Amino acid sequence: MPRERMQAFEEEAVMKEIDFRASFREPELARALAEELSECQPAGPVQLMHVCGTHEHSIARAGIRSFLPEGVKLVAGPGCPVCVCPAGDIDLAMQAASKERVILTTFGDMFRVPSSDRSMERMKGAGADIRVVYSPFDSIRIARENPGREVVFMAVGFETTAGPIAASCDMESPGNYSVIPSIRLIPPALEFLLERSEGGINGFILPGHVSTVLGRKGYLFLNQYGIPSVIAGFEPVDILAALLDLLQQLEKRGPGKVRNLYGRVVREEGNRKARKIIEKVFRKTDSNWRGIGLITKSGLRFKDKYRRLDGAEKLGLEYNADAVDILPGCLCHRVILGEAEPEECPLFGTRCTPAVPFGPCMVSSEGTCRARYIYST
Repeated sequence: MPRERMQAFEEEAVMKEIDFRASFREPELARALAEELSECQPAGPVQLMHVCGTHEHSIARAGIRSFLPEGVKLVAGPGCPVCVCPAGDIDLAMQAASKERVILTTFGDMFRVPSSDRSMERMKGAGADIRVVYSPFDSIRIARENPGREVVFMAVGFETTAGPIAASCDMESPGNYSVIPSIRLIPPALEFLLERSEGGINGFILPGHVSTVLGRKGYLFLNQYGIPSVIAGFEPVDILAALLDLLQQLEKRGPGKVRNLYGRVVREEGNRKARKIIEKVFRKTDSNWRGIGLITKSGLRFKDKYRRLDGAEKLGLEYNADAVDILPGCLCHRVILGEAEPEECPLFGTRCTPAVPFGPCMVSSEGTCRARYIYST
């Protein structure tokens, strides 16, 4: 079984003191897994989904889809936090940046994502003070260096990023610092996808980064759906082993289980400290996902104790309920739902490229369209 083989492989890598990361690109092991995978014979059409932008890049770079047996399809789900950030949230941040003596900070991937009719990049070109940061603590530093100005951090991410964001809000920060949280949670999205697909998804490759926080226990709710689900790393051996595990679970035709093939990083309980600080600072709330709509309890908002840090409330910003998530002709919403391949979009590779992106899936380093473009052209 892939799980036992992966565990033995990890132990051997440690014992031999070899380059641990490179060992999961070992050609011979990858070839053996690929051959075993290609020999699987599903009883009918199978659609597997991953929900991680880094997985998509690894899959596209290694050409892993070419090893799938006939009748097996691997699609990308909403695993890019930038791609699912609604235009209304971006409009809110740019509304803050338009105010006098405000510095807007955000992660680099957000800089070029289109909102209703513009982007932060264009707004900065017109004179707004918008700065790219690598962590929320950079934003706090900027606030301390600019005591006469308000610094607003647009915080985007999933559970992995939510921990540091929450930690930064729990520390003593300057009075001129605030946050516009645009954070979303993976488990509610998985439930949404399963209920929406009505059996159209036969198995999940679960996101490696998010799983470091949630642990395997964070996905045990999937057992009630009986769907095979595997936590996987990002190297070719990781992904091939996960695919093989999913297909072998399906071949048994029994209830699928949540399994962890990323044991070198992901623990059963995940990161308790990260979850604790997230729960301390934030509360769950219904949240919009770009191009998907409202998903119950899938976002985070400040608890009352931390509302003083809410940038929208502090600056009196108004949410644009008419913000346009999907521009005409763009298929990003269907791509992140696994309903369309990037190459099916009429804009792909023509009006929409990494150099001149039209939709969010081509902007972000974790975007599915960007990955397909980079590794297929």
